[in-house]
Amino acid sequence: MRPLRWLRRRLRDDRGVSMLEFAGFLPILLVIGMAAIQLGLIGYGINQAGTGARAAARVASQGGDGSAAGQAAVSGWLKPSVKPDEGADLTTATVTVSVPGVIPLFGPYTVTRHATMPTDN
Repeated sequence: MRPLRWLRRRLRDDRGVSMLEFAGFLPILLVIGMAAIQLGLIGYGINQAGTGARAAARVASQGGDGSAAGQAAVSGWLKPSVKPDEGADLTTATVTVSVPGVIPLFGPYTVTRHATMPTDN
């Protein structure tokens, strides 16, 4: 009779179940964390591209080297591509940056921003 009671108690024991639940949920938590980091990097890339476009358009509208100003305003690891286009009345600059992918098999992401300034004569 005694071994049967011990076996029943042992079968109802739930020690270690929470560890198994955590191990099963851990990959989902990691993917959510990496997605949050990726969204933050994309937001940073958008901000940097806009800043570079405004700097390039401002300097090019005053007759300076807008491409160099746009490159200097953006973090180098984003590999910015700056194209200022000076017109008679308006100067437009386009900056394209490449945001690396954090999640494997996704990315890199390309972000483009434009800025327009009046041309100073």
